[in-house]
Amino acid sequence: TSLDAKYLADKTANLRIFADAQGNMNLSLLDTGGEALVVSQFTLYGDCRRGRRPSWHLAAQPDLGNKLYQEFCRCLAEWGIHVETGIFGAMMAVEIHNDGPVTLALDSKGV
Repeated sequence: TSLDAKYLADKTANLRIFADAQGNMNLSLLDTGGEALVVSQFTLYGDCRRGRRPSWHLAAQPDLGNKLYQEFCRCLAEWGIHVETGIFGAMMAVEIHNDGPVTLALDSKGV
């Protein structure tokens, strides 16, 4: 829902995951003046519990997924964060350089 997109954008903007001067995760995206690259990736919802081929039955249908993707990007931009996006539903080669061994999954369910 739109509330989920707003919650996740707020969490993304304010989560203290960047290092401060002492090397502690204490700064948010807002604190650092950082930017966001938002790329849709429905395969994160791949369910591999049964059989030998992933199922994406838990992922949103493309029209709803695109709506939520756009809403999330809009909500993130409302925080004053520069947002770059991929092309929803397209095959893309995305090159990233992660800084540190941290990967977090944010979920708005159960909130």
